Amino acid sequence: MSAEIEQSCGEKPELIPGSGGIFDVIENGDMLFSKFTTGRFPEPGEIAKQIQS
Repeated sequence: MSAEIEQSCGEKPELIPGSGGIFDVIENGDMLFSKFTTGRFPEPGEIAKQIQS
């Protein structure tokens, strides 16, 4: 997913290790995706699409 974001958006994501299965995507302080909230991992292209919009 990191490579997908970098390729489609031109931004290099910062990956921060977590624990307990937490997987969040935050851009400029805004939560774009939370596995905890949705109960799932993002679909291919889902995060890149949100960053571009």
